[in-house]
Amino acid sequence: MSTLNELTLAGAISGMKNKDFSSRELTQTHLDAIADADALNAFLVTTKEAALNMADASDVRRARGDVGPLDGIPLGIKDLFCTKGTRTTAGSKILGEFTPTYESTVSANLWRDGAVMLGKLNMDEFAMGSSNENSAFGPVVNPWRAKGKTQKLVPGGSSGGSAAAVTAGLCLGATATDTGGSIRQPASFTGTVGIKPTYGRCSRWGIVAFASSLDQAGPITRTVKDAAIMLGSMAGYDPKDSTSIKAEVPDFAASCTRSLKGLRIGVPKEYRVEGMPAEIEKLWADGMNWLRAEGCEIVDVSLPHTKYALPAYYIIAPAEASSNLARYDGMRYGVRVDGTDLTETYEKSRGQGFGEEVRRRIMIGAYVLSAGFYDAYYIRAQKVRARIAEDFKNVFERCDALLTPTAPSAAFGIGSRLNDPVQMYLNDIFTVTANLAGLPGISVPAALDSSGLPLGLQVIGKALDEETCFAIGGALERAADFNAKPDKWW
Repeated sequence: MSTLNELTLAGAISGMKNKDFSSRELTQTHLDAIADADALNAFLVTTKEAALNMADASDVRRARGDVGPLDGIPLGIKDLFCTKGTRTTAGSKILGEFTPTYESTVSANLWRDGAVMLGKLNMDEFAMGSSNENSAFGPVVNPWRAKGKTQKLVPGGSSGGSAAAVTAGLCLGATATDTGGSIRQPASFTGTVGIKPTYGRCSRWGIVAFASSLDQAGPITRTVKDAAIMLGSMAGYDPKDSTSIKAEVPDFAASCTRSLKGLRIGVPKEYRVEGMPAEIEKLWADGMNWLRAEGCEIVDVSLPHTKYALPAYYIIAPAEASSNLARYDGMRYGVRVDGTDLTETYEKSRGQGFGEEVRRRIMIGAYVLSAGFYDAYYIRAQKVRARIAEDFKNVFERCDALLTPTAPSAAFGIGSRLNDPVQMYLNDIFTVTANLAGLPGISVPAALDSSGLPLGLQVIGKALDEETCFAIGGALERAADFNAKPDKWW
């Protein structure tokens, strides 16, 4: 098989520019890799014919000198993004064979810039999960395995299909979404780069909603520069999304090699959690040393309300989810189970259409929004959220960005935490704060643990300052020199 699927996104752009290969050759190589990777369960739909047509059209454009920023680049699309004419399920049975007649703004931006769609990627149902075990279509399997072991590992969630596909060479980049860490945590588990941009930087129009005040789209790629290139196409103001920010999209790729001299990097003491593996502590210390070597000053900072972030998130997100998911009732498409009356039909359809985790979160959300508990839970959680945002505001008066671990562990075994939802929710402990405050955060692969599994470092930046995240991420990437790949077993 061709090795074109081992290129970086930037390398593929350069190769096509130099006429080393065509978009069709590049796309066919990825389609072959997808066909050979059923064991990973990363793709739910492969759009082979459409992909080759898009690749041919790109080659025609390139021949006449009309080239977009992503022209001819084969990408995977998380199944949360509506794609015109291609089934979109959000990883759930309740949507059935729903085929949108419209395109999400983010994916439309990618096609505008010449990208090629390979298909739709598996995910936790309605983006609810940290392991990609909650999909109605079965779990995604991480391409990485612990040294000498054959146990199947989770790729992280909810964007596990996106992360696994990029790691395994099934696409050059993938769209993903992040509500509480669903881009950054899978990136950490799979040795890839994932960035959640500032809330409002990418349009949410045409993305199936989970928690509307937290959801944000971003890319998962192999390198920091690749993520910068892809985010440059995904981002932009959209009048169809009332939360979209009217701000110019900078040249993110140019910032990846920017000097860090004089930057102050905050290290929040609240992120030193009990029981964190020594390897993650060491990696964090290494990250600080790498940034000192680049001319940064490391400063200790405090985000005092961090300990309340996870409880606040698991009140706000389920509350918004229960509201957003009320629209799925089995009437127009998907699962429909007839009852003796309309109410029973709704109840049975939703009971069978939604998976266990989604039902759990809908019930939590309905509970915290109910008349007797709205003030005690939901309103208090929103007040905590405001305090968390204020913590960041205060800290960013003293520093330019924060450095933290991305996740409290490396990838774990499929099925090993399914019976303990609280343990599963703790996966988001380092990532949820950025969502609650609407800030950009990037995860960069930086080391392997003693079992040979990837670990990531996270950079959290000021609102609309993704450029500093990319600059610091680029420096960490160069210093870590992470080039490990999983041994192919699938």
